[in-house]
Amino acid sequence: QSLSNVLSLGITNVLFLFNSFLQLNILPSFGFLFDIDGVLVRGKTPIPAAKTAFQKLVNSQGQFLVPVVFVTNAGNCLRQKKADQLSHLLGVPVKQVMMSHSPLRMFKRYHEKCVLVSGQGPLLDIARDLGFCQPITIETLREKHPLLDVVDHDRRPNVLVSIYFCFKILSVVLFGEPVRWETNLQLIIDVLLTSGYPGNPYHRENYPHIPVLACNMDLMWVAEAQSPRFGHGTFMVCLENIYKKITGKDLKYEVLMGKPSKLTYQYAEYLIRAQAAERQWKQPIQTLYAVGDNLMTDVYGANLYNRYLEENSRKGSKSRIQAKVAASAAAAHCRSVLVCTGVYNPHAEVPLDTRESITETVFHGHRDFRFDPGLVEPDHIVPDVDAAVDLVFQLENFAPN
Repeated sequence: QSLSNVLSLGITNVLFLFNSFLQLNILPSFGFLFDIDGVLVRGKTPIPAAKTAFQKLVNSQGQFLVPVVFVTNAGNCLRQKKADQLSHLLGVPVKQVMMSHSPLRMFKRYHEKCVLVSGQGPLLDIARDLGFCQPITIETLREKHPLLDVVDHDRRPNVLVSIYFCFKILSVVLFGEPVRWETNLQLIIDVLLTSGYPGNPYHRENYPHIPVLACNMDLMWVAEAQSPRFGHGTFMVCLENIYKKITGKDLKYEVLMGKPSKLTYQYAEYLIRAQAAERQWKQPIQTLYAVGDNLMTDVYGANLYNRYLEENSRKGSKSRIQAKVAASAAAAHCRSVLVCTGVYNPHAEVPLDTRESITETVFHGHRDFRFDPGLVEPDHIVPDVDAAVDLVFQLENFAPN
């Protein structure tokens, strides 16, 4: 009788283990959207947990075991440079890196037009890589109109001359924070208030102004310093308030790109699906896990996109970015995973009263995004990116070969 009980117990354990094995997934039905600054690196310094996390994400041949896209709000460099910055962790293909300006590839109606580009770094290379044929930098515009930039007395021209500039600027693209803010603010305002003819008198009736396309709304970001640094969102706050003070009207954006915009997550999902199709993973991608360090960009954006996906699911909508790679059914969920290695301070409180959002010291999101306490509540909080990978693998019962 006792032997029979032992055998019965042994068979039960074997069946339990076998059923548990069958429940493990060896093909991914999910994808990762990793932020870079504050999650994988701080400035140029790698975060130790990132290397351990990457070891779990690749096989012995260095191939990713799940679809992964690195989504950064950086906009002042080429994708290849960001990929190179991650090379100390893993050889990351450039097609898996998404910059805040990456969706500009879709805005083909602006590609043939003369556009003023603001930021720093290889702006002309970035613009041309995205498809723009006639980009003009702030520095070039300043050279063509030397009388416009006079805040810095040492940069004022000694001889009063005016160079004829025949091109009409038809739109403004804000890639990222510039170096000389006063120069960029002055010349962008000049372009907006003259309908693209800087040097002409202001005409306040020129409203709405020419299109403004903006990338990267981060008010602050983390580098090696102990406290967050000004980001492009801070520059945008300056531009918006100067325009409002002069005209009495709101600066309007044709499009806002970078987290937390819905457009950014749509494009990231397309890249995830293209990656899965290239690897011939037949399992539909059901869930996106957005791992970031910023409540007002990473968490807000992921939760906002999750709300969009759920609304679309209820309505049965199939609207998606038209892509070269045919995508299967849309993801059902986008889950936010917050790490504590960057901007996020676990000791800071998020206001429960939406009326408190009027205080800029609390709500660091962009002016055009309404504060909603539910959107800055992460689905999961973990110490670092390594813990995030462990958590997701556990939630998905994922056991790769």
